[in-house]
Amino acid sequence: MFKSILSIPLFTLVAVAQNAAIAHPPQGTSVSPGSSLIVQIERPNTLSGSEEVAVVVGIQSCATRACISPADFMGSILYNGQFSPQDYSPEIPPYQNFTVQVPSGFANGTALIGVAHLTLIGAGLYPWLEVLNRTITIA
Repeated sequence: MFKSILSIPLFTLVAVAQNAAIAHPPQGTSVSPGSSLIVQIERPNTLSGSEEVAVVVGIQSCATRACISPADFMGSILYNGQFSPQDYSPEIPPYQNFTVQVPSGFANGTALIGVAHLTLIGAGLYPWLEVLNRTITIA
């Protein structure tokens, strides 16, 4: 029993150390409908073993309604596939860029980029899913 109680914080700590981040576009970036956009996902190096599986990048227009958490609604899927961050510089974490296209039918206003990141962590390859988001403006 005692070992299982100690395991919970350990698993939580290991999982938090696996977090990815949206490095680009910056919060509030303005883009035009139909334009290309680079979404950069960073994945810091970790001490525990991990194996990247995939990311999904989606976007939803929030011009006429409130944004919905990407954990519940990804919107229009812009990318769905392999995630293989590379280490390009010691000053920034490993990352991968995804060039996506903003749907041409999006109305001007707020939009929400959602990223679902799936990785396997630890010696037993425990599945870890996290959902990230970034607010931008369609103008």
